Amino acid sequence: MANRTYDLLGQVQAAHQFDHDSLFRYASVHVPGFPSPAASTFTVKQFGHGQSNPTFLLEVGNGGSVKRYVLRKKPPGKLLQSAHAVDREYQVLRALGEHTEVPVPKVFCWCMDASVIGTDFYIMEFLEGRIFMDPKLPGLAPERREAIYRETAKVLAALHSVDMDAIGLGKYGRRDNYCKRQVERWTKQYIASTGDSRYPSNPKMLELARWLQQHIPSEDSSGEGIVHGDFRIDNIVFHPIEDRVIGILDWELSTLGNQMTDVAYSCLAYIVDINHENQQVGKGFELTRIPEGIPSQAEYLAEYCSASGKPWPAAVWKFYISLAMFRGAAILAGIYSRWLMGNASGGERAQNAGKQANDLVDSAWAYIARKSVLPNHPPPDPVARDYMKQFGGGNESGRFVPSLKVLKLRNKLIKFMEDHIYPMENEFYKLAQSSSRWTVHPEEESLKELAKKEGLWNLWIPFDSAERAKKLLFDESSRMVSNGEHDQFLGAGLSNLEYGYLCEIMGRSVWAPQVFNCGAPDTGNMEVLLRYGNKEQLLEWLVPLLQGKIRSGFAMTEPQVASSDATNIECSIKREGDSYIINGRKWWTSGAMDPRCKVLIVMGKTDFTAANHKQQSMILVDIQTPGVHIKRSLMVFGFDDAPHGHAEVVFDNVRVPARNILLGEGRGFEIAQGRLGPGRLHHCMRLIGASERGMQMMVQRALSRKAFGKLIAEHGSFRSDVARCRIELEKTRLLVFEAADQLDRLGNKKARGTIAMAKVAAPNMALMVLDTAMQVHGAAGVSSDTVLAHLWATSRTLRIADGPDEVHLGTIAKLELRRAKL
Repeated sequence: MANRTYDLLGQVQAAHQFDHDSLFRYASVHVPGFPSPAASTFTVKQFGHGQSNPTFLLEVGNGGSVKRYVLRKKPPGKLLQSAHAVDREYQVLRALGEHTEVPVPKVFCWCMDASVIGTDFYIMEFLEGRIFMDPKLPGLAPERREAIYRETAKVLAALHSVDMDAIGLGKYGRRDNYCKRQVERWTKQYIASTGDSRYPSNPKMLELARWLQQHIPSEDSSGEGIVHGDFRIDNIVFHPIEDRVIGILDWELSTLGNQMTDVAYSCLAYIVDINHENQQVGKGFELTRIPEGIPSQAEYLAEYCSASGKPWPAAVWKFYISLAMFRGAAILAGIYSRWLMGNASGGERAQNAGKQANDLVDSAWAYIARKSVLPNHPPPDPVARDYMKQFGGGNESGRFVPSLKVLKLRNKLIKFMEDHIYPMENEFYKLAQSSSRWTVHPEEESLKELAKKEGLWNLWIPFDSAERAKKLLFDESSRMVSNGEHDQFLGAGLSNLEYGYLCEIMGRSVWAPQVFNCGAPDTGNMEVLLRYGNKEQLLEWLVPLLQGKIRSGFAMTEPQVASSDATNIECSIKREGDSYIINGRKWWTSGAMDPRCKVLIVMGKTDFTAANHKQQSMILVDIQTPGVHIKRSLMVFGFDDAPHGHAEVVFDNVRVPARNILLGEGRGFEIAQGRLGPGRLHHCMRLIGASERGMQMMVQRALSRKAFGKLIAEHGSFRSDVARCRIELEKTRLLVFEAADQLDRLGNKKARGTIAMAKVAAPNMALMVLDTAMQVHGAAGVSSDTVLAHLWATSRTLRIADGPDEVHLGTIAKLELRRAKL
């Protein structure tokens, strides 16, 4: 099992005592929010984990509350040159914490005034979480072991992907010949540590140094990036209950250089077992038995290489593992040397370090003697492995089996939601309910940039629409082709069915779609421009929409007529020379309240005398055009959906250029029918996701709350309800997939019947599931304390906003009757 960070504490060792009052006075001045000494209690404890720089917990009590901080300092006494550089730890932690997403504790201050506590030190935040001391992860379920190792590989890859120059660490160390310098450094430190007659040098260690010098990989001559220097699972803090990293610790050995050394060091547990209790170094679990769930060394490496883009290291792996053991032996020798001098921070465990250093040298030579240490090629990555397990190695041809490409995107999307969207929901809601609700949360824009970097941007774009855009926008004369932006901004080349697997995930949060530039009405409006816009319209409006620089609205519904019958609309679009004059009143113009909304697609009549379905046209209107008046924000069951909003808009003699007409006069119905396919099917996909979140919350609530002497989950009525919800959800998901598949294969017109079925089924199913979830939550379900009420309101609205059920049912009935006549 893991140790809680708080459980690793003990009393301050005699050799590491310092002036607590002096530290208290210093921290109260230099650490933001640190309580003053006047009315506070102050205690100091020492972390027993770690053998290098002494680390302490600072607890400050003030008025019943306790604040916790962590202090790292140099050890007392005479130290080896360049060792224990806590100033470098502070430098790298600050740079990573302020400029990257790499999880590290926040640092508050750095002190090099020895008069405070006798040595240099820095203070950082305390991370309440789990540290796994045993890499075999005993006590964890197999799936959680796998998740822990995958997360470890991905976090290391994230660290290795940081641009050191961009965050001010370009001069943090020499980049070239890192391994060569490491061999030289640790050789010198080993000799310095073993110079005492009580601990003589091991000839095999010095011979190992010579072997390493002769086998340094050619890639070492060029620098790569940030190296942690001591990356292993017990230097990582995991979330208290979730299998995700919240902090990487112990940066004493960090520098710039060959990053594969970090990877090898993190793999040592596969090769050797350093047991501090019995003073031995045994065989690693890959040579004995890998605990169930933990990936093999090759699978762990494949996960890292896939996430970081690094080449498969089979040809040079002996060197990197041997270097890791060589360095480990040198470090253990240093710990033992300090123990002999009385200033090691590891207590009794440090006295075993000398023997373990020699054992590690023997293990390195045994590893070098092995014929093969890695397969020549990486095994399938974990997603591909899971895919093959689930779908028979890819030989199955079921209609709705997702491709490996989609499965990878889906897993990446799920992680993005867990890491970034769900944790921010409360913050988004706070702003949306404040007096500043018609402003955009700055974190939303930051998440958009992150989504772009993750390849999760504009996933909704059908490949055929993307191809049309490429031909119009990115030819040889285009001003955008030079920077290759179309590779990112025109999506991942997915079909409507493939996007369905991803859109569902976004639907689990009302805030998620816009972060990925996949929100309504923008997707529908961009689809209109992609399919029907000319090159000038695409350059002026589509490009900034694809880039996420602006947002849009769709103005069709009118308050004075039944707008479900679009032939009723009364807004006029009258041609005058090179312009059109627009007059009319629209409402439920979603998105028009957003400060980023710059363009409206307006549907009106250009010829009131033409045939019923030839009167309507669509036109692009700059929202800043004189005569466009946003009259008010409309509420949806008490939600105004700020900052997006739903507006009533008056068009009073609005003059726009004639070139803004879409496709031509009288083509509005034709465009609308094209828009009703993919864009509106997205609503159904998102409702599947909203329902899944309702199911998850419902079950979690039922498993944690008791009523009438037993868990809600144990009541027969609940079990019956949750079973029916699951049945309806799965039926609807298959119907939505069928509609998307028909849309891809047959086109919008031939798929309209199945699309109509999905539009009726999805919101009604979602209402059933979410209503049940709210019932299980009781009063909390209808409050703003959960997302259920908002998800329910959105679902109920889509029985009207996405075209009323009655219209869709009419379409289904007509097709059924027509089929009967054949």
